[in-house]
Amino acid sequence: MVLNTSKFQQAIETVEALSIDEQAVLLEILHKRLLQQQHEQLLQKTIAAEQDDAQENVKHDSAGDFLVEVDNFLLKIAPRSKSKKAESTF
Repeated sequence: MVLNTSKFQQAIETVEALSIDEQAVLLEILHKRLLQQQHEQLLQKTIAAEQDDAQENVKHDSAGDFLVEVDNFLLKIAPRSKSKKAESTF
């Protein structure tokens, strides 16, 4: 992915102009949106895999690749979930 450096730099400068609290809120929003996009991609791949399975058009390594992607997705969200869970146990 090639980014237009001037637009990217402008975005960074705009964010840096925000207060620390505003930056934290923005980061939280972006994080949630990124997780949602990843969830949607995983869902689409699941649907495609189910369709392939129904049509008996499954590759031998498809399930393993899918499980690796699921594990990677869960690892991305797990640290955040664990910290919230740890906070609530005290």
